[in-house]
Amino acid sequence: MRLTIDKPGLSKALAHVASVVERRNTIPILSNVLLTAGNNELKLTATDLDMELVETVPCRAKGEGATTVPAHMFHDIVRKLPEGSDIELLRDGEQGRLSITSGPAQFSLQTLPADDFPALSVDDLGHSFTLSAGELKRLIEKTRFAISTEETRYYLNGIYLHATDSAGKAMLRAVATDGHRLAQVELPLPSGAKGMPGVIVPRKTVLELAKLVEDADGEVRLELSPSKIRVSTSRVVLTSK
Repeated sequence: MRLTIDKPGLSKALAHVASVVERRNTIPILSNVLLTAGNNELKLTATDLDMELVETVPCRAKGEGATTVPAHMFHDIVRKLPEGSDIELLRDGEQGRLSITSGPAQFSLQTLPADDFPALSVDDLGHSFTLSAGELKRLIEKTRFAISTEETRYYLNGIYLHATDSAGKAMLRAVATDGHRLAQVELPLPSGAKGMPGVIVPRKTVLELAKLVEDADGEVRLELSPSKIRVSTSRVVLTSK
């Protein structure tokens, strides 16, 4: 695997995916980000086994390949490189290392096999619909402040997203409460959302979504099952239990 990529795009993508990775992990592969190169794109994947974030960034790739490197260490290296610089990534399969070169700066990171990286299993997501990025941002901003932070009340640790009837109109409603305050916001029910299961979107997932919609334009696709939710933009796919 050998490729050249612009620092701004790589740095922003790493900031997104690294935030999924817990800094203390008893399973080494979960501390890593999966890098998959091909078709002049670099796909970065991170997971904590409850949530998976995949972001795709344009690059200039020479061939295909995949590997994993420590997410936070890789992010720390990239963000300290000069702004606007090009970064070359080269995987040495024999040594099991990834070299990072930008101008005179050179770094080397230990890799773990891409085949060891866990994929978040996804059942059939039976309901799908689209919202504008602005609509999803509104649902999140108007409710997330009321999410409970008490871990013992796990059923309050998120936003309850569901379809409902309000004054005779079909609506998509988002609700959050910590037991002392309650926040609720509604939008007209999008096409395809009728009959959707009500889901609680966990606090960590909500925080990641808030970051993603800040950079998103156009439409955002939501796919739901009783146990999982997937949110997709043109460059990012976030899947969560």
